[in-house]
Amino acid sequence: MLDDPRKTDKRGAFPPYPWVWLGLTALVILLDWHSKALVTNTLELYRPVEVFSWLNITLAHNYGAAFSFLSDAGGWQRWFFVVLASGVSVVILVWLLRLPRREWLTGLGLALILGGAIGNLVDRIRLGYVVDFIDVYYQDWHYPAFNVADSAITCGVVLLLVDVVLISRRREAQD
Repeated sequence: MLDDPRKTDKRGAFPPYPWVWLGLTALVILLDWHSKALVTNTLELYRPVEVFSWLNITLAHNYGAAFSFLSDAGGWQRWFFVVLASGVSVVILVWLLRLPRREWLTGLGLALILGGAIGNLVDRIRLGYVVDFIDVYYQDWHYPAFNVADSAITCGVVLLLVDVVLISRRREAQD
C-alpha cells in the first residue's frame, strides 16, 4: 500500500505552497509600480519635496545600476541590465518553486528579491531607466535615491544573510 503523500512530503507544513511566495512577489511588483506611477504623475523631475528633515521624495531617473553604476555608459548598459535581471529572475523563480517548505526564511527573502528585480526590470524595458524617488539625507550628505523595488531587494538580501547565519549556527549546535 502506498504511503499518504502528505506524510512523506519533505517540504514540511509552512508555508502551504510556493504560490505564497509568488503572491508576495506580485505584491512587491504592484506596490513598486503604483508608487512609481504616483510619483511620476505628481512630481517634477529632480524637484525635491520634503517629508521630514532627513527625507525627501524626489523623482529621479537612474540609467545605471545600484548607486548609478554605469549610468553614463552610452546606452548599452540598459540591455545588459535587462538580460542580467531576466536571468537572475529566472534562477530565483526556479529556486523558489523547488524550495523546501521548511526554508520559509529563504523563501521570504527570495520572493522580495524577485519582486524588486522584476519591478526594476519592467522600468528598464519600458522606459530605459529606473524610476527612483526616496531621498534620504543628512545635512549635505545624500544617500543615492532608491525605490520600493530597491528596498525589497535589500530586505530580501538581509533575510538571506540572516538565514545563512541561523543555518550555520544550527549546524554548529548539532555537531
